[in-house]
Amino acid sequence: MTTMRFILCRRAAIAALCAFAASGGEALAQPVFGNPSPTVGSETSQKANAAADVAAYKPVEYANRGTKGPALVVIPGEIKSNNATFTQRFLPNNIADFAELELSQANFSVLERSNLGNLLQEISLAYNLGDVDKARQTMQVGKLKSTKWVVKFDILKAEQIAENKEGFDGSAIGGIIGMFGGRGGSAVGQATSSVQTREATGVWLIGMRYKIMDANTTEQVAQGYHELKMEVGAKATSVLGVSQSAKGGVGLDTMVQRLVQTTVYEIDSKYK
Repeated sequence: MTTMRFILCRRAAIAALCAFAASGGEALAQPVFGNPSPTVGSETSQKANAAADVAAYKPVEYANRGTKGPALVVIPGEIKSNNATFTQRFLPNNIADFAELELSQANFSVLERSNLGNLLQEISLAYNLGDVDKARQTMQVGKLKSTKWVVKFDILKAEQIAENKEGFDGSAIGGIIGMFGGRGGSAVGQATSSVQTREATGVWLIGMRYKIMDANTTEQVAQGYHELKMEVGAKATSVLGVSQSAKGGVGLDTMVQRLVQTTVYEIDSKYK
């Protein structure tokens, strides 16, 4: 029995070693997820996934990632746009979450807001008002003593600046062909009347400003501003009862994250 157990254990060890070698030496494989969609693998699925891949999150290779950045705290910024679509969707804390993620990726020492508790409101108030005494008082608590910068990200602009629509309705032309084209013309007229095409595109401009403040004096160390263009579109075609439609574009969440990545890239490149 002991010999048999030894043989089984050895076989299991050899199998595990082979699996490890086959995986290229990685102890843990990447997670794999299924797709329950009934259209998976179809043409519509491929086109939709190709569009989604363009909009998916992509890590940024920050230029000075190898250099450790100073300790900092991200405080919630301001959203100064009056666009209802944007303000209903975003709060300053959402933007600060993206900022903490990207600054950490760029190798800054980020003290997360969730660890500050009630102090976060005091810190935000002190630096927004430029209250030096209050800022120094709050920065003497615990981990905050090592903080060099206080950083905030503001949305200054979020507006749809352009929209264009066009389409074709074949009913009028089909009716004319049917009237003057005889029996054959009637069939052609019916086919032409069935043709419907519509296309619409909208373009947004979203602008973000960042401010870096000295943690001890509240003085502004640096600031910058970036705008990115967001395009959303839809098109639809119908011929003889066969229809095809598509819509997509980069969403507001993705645009805000890309703006944060753009501004953090500048901070990483210029101010480390």
